[in-house]
Amino acid sequence: MAKTSSINKNQRRAAMVKKFAAKRRRLKALAEDRSLAPEERFAARLRLAELPRNGAATRIRNRCALTGRPRGTYRKFRLSRIALRELASQGQIPGMVKSSW
Repeated sequence: MAKTSSINKNQRRAAMVKKFAAKRRRLKALAEDRSLAPEERFAARLRLAELPRNGAATRIRNRCALTGRPRGTYRKFRLSRIALRELASQGQIPGMVKSSW
């Protein structure tokens, strides 16, 4: 089980990404628009830099939904490899069967 503080920090980051997504998208579009004057594009880059770092989507860590484990996480299931194996062995995941021979 991961530290509760790490899980909570990641949840706060996800909330902040959601909050600043529209503003960040608009500023990025202005900064990359070649038809604008260089001064306007630079000003958009400066305003983008003033936004909080945790508002960027790349700061979110993929974690297991059950245990909070940060590594070995399957995106499709949002579970770590360990939790996925346990649930598959118990028959909790439809269509997934642990192979044995």
